[in-house]
Amino acid sequence: MVKSDALAVHIKSLSSAASLKPLYVFSGDEPLLMMEAMDQLRGSARKLGYTDREVLLQERGFDWSALLSAGQTMSLFGDKRWVELRIPTGKPGKDGAEALKQFSKQMESQALGSDGPDTVVCIILPKLDGKTKTSAWFSALEEAGMAIQLDSPDRAQLPQWIAGRMKRQGQEVEPGVAGQRALQFIADQVEGNLIAAHQEIIKLGLLHPAGALTEEQIRAAILKVARYNVFELTEAMLAGDLSRLNSMLDGLKGEGEPLVLILWSVTEELRLLSKLKAANDAGESVQQLMRAHRIWGNKERLYPAALKRIQPLRLRRAIQVAAGLDRQAKGLSAAELPTDPWDGLRLVGNLLR
Repeated sequence: MVKSDALAVHIKSLSSAASLKPLYVFSGDEPLLMMEAMDQLRGSARKLGYTDREVLLQERGFDWSALLSAGQTMSLFGDKRWVELRIPTGKPGKDGAEALKQFSKQMESQALGSDGPDTVVCIILPKLDGKTKTSAWFSALEEAGMAIQLDSPDRAQLPQWIAGRMKRQGQEVEPGVAGQRALQFIADQVEGNLIAAHQEIIKLGLLHPAGALTEEQIRAAILKVARYNVFELTEAMLAGDLSRLNSMLDGLKGEGEPLVLILWSVTEELRLLSKLKAANDAGESVQQLMRAHRIWGNKERLYPAALKRIQPLRLRRAIQVAAGLDRQAKGLSAAELPTDPWDGLRLVGNLLR
């Protein structure tokens, strides 16, 4: 699979319909990045004559023959066609997998002349796990066209992502420490919500002219629109980032996220960390154990660092605190713990620093 920068290069090279692939496969969970990538490719294709658009949505009872015929049917008006198939779950099922493999062969067998493909098909998927990426149906799609993985910037990359977006509209932060502090401030306010981040950056363009913006101007304009989830919370916990963990707990509590769900997720993470710690001390391969437990993405980097950083006694204490918080959440007493379980979660994070 290629990344968004390779897609951007491809789009710039689209000088004629013959430059287009007959099939594109998009994978990603960030709506803003998916929308922008699709808009850019669709806009380029429209300029090359692909004006007849059809959108298919795979849901229960979906007729996969509609996809097979879409790759062959000509437009009633002789225009070139643009077809989108959205698979929201990323799981086409047995019949769908066979249809996608058949469709891939159909796309590969198309004779492409100087006029390019008669029909361009885009298949939109959520972010895929490793098992799906190696499945026969996805491999067939990838071989028949171009597969693009749209990755959201992680927390460490977010300030630079924001700076790049500001540069597009002719703006930048002031030089030096104050500018970097301003970027970090924006990142703290919009983390986990790229659509809102995009809107806040556009707002800066409306409020201020092109050029350098001061930290005061940015702080006065940016609203707090950050959104957090439990997965990101456990990442902050593994990283030992107590400041970020506390901000996330405040946000999740304010959003009414169920405490029981968060406690379960944190407890499972602690148990897995303890298991990996014991295996690591016994000389076993941590990398193999992470693959066995399907640990990927940021956590694949965070776990080894956490194993080196966290002392065994503090890890055991964190597990004991989590067990006490579970009893507390069920209405039972838990000695030596804060009365508010949310504060108890802060204690867990402090033990894993």
